[in-house]
This record gives sequence, C-alpha cells and structure tokens, in this order.
Amino acid sequence: MIDLACLIEDDPIHVFLTEKFLGASGKVKELIRYANGEEAYFALKEKFEKKTPLPELILLDLNMPIWDGWQFLEEFTKLAIEKKIYIFIQTSSIDSQDELKAQKYGMQDYFRIKPITANMVTEIFDMMD
Repeated sequence: MIDLACLIEDDPIHVFLTEKFLGASGKVKELIRYANGEEAYFALKEKFEKKTPLPELILLDLNMPIWDGWQFLEEFTKLAIEKKIYIFIQTSSIDSQDELKAQKYGMQDYFRIKPITANMVTEIFDMMD
C-alpha cells in the first residue's frame, strides 16, 4: 500500500485516467497533483524541509509549461532525500533523446509512454515491491 503518490501532469485527460487507474488499484491512500514541475518541486521541497511525508511514488510528465519534467528532475535530485522515491516518467514523447536523457538519471527502466493503462499501473506497483 502506498500512503502518498504524486502526479505531476498538465493534461487533464491524463490526470483523469491516472486518478481512475490508481483509484481502481486500491493501492494508493492519497494522491497529490501538480500541473507543472516548478509547482511540484517547491511543494515537495517544502515537505522535505518541514519533514512531512514525501510521496513514495511520483508519476512525472515531461512536456509541461513553466518547468518541464527534466527541469523538475534536475532540481529534485539535488535534494538530500534519503527515502526511496520511485519516479516514473510518463510521456507522450517518442523522441529517442528523451529515453537517452532518462538514462542520465538511471531511469531507463522507469520510462513509460502514455496513455497510462491498468496494466502499466500493475507493472509500476510490481517494480516497487
């Protein structure tokens, strides 16, 4: 069971689908949502600094306004967080450069092409176990 998951996504359809599939899984107690990487970074940084619970799972879109997913990752990975947080990139991008960039963060196994599906959610939870 995941106490807290985080969705960083600006597309309302993908937000709806993700909420639906995570809810149907019965494995997520609470989901927090942010519409861009900057908003998510500063909110999660504040949680970290105040020592309030951080998400165990982050589903991260790449193409968003203000800060994209890469900008979020660049800053978020600088925080000295000791807790294991699974970050899965969820993107509509089919650019091979994005997959190569995911390797820079050691996230090649956590790179998924949208749309999210029930099977994808099951696979994510299996990888977290």
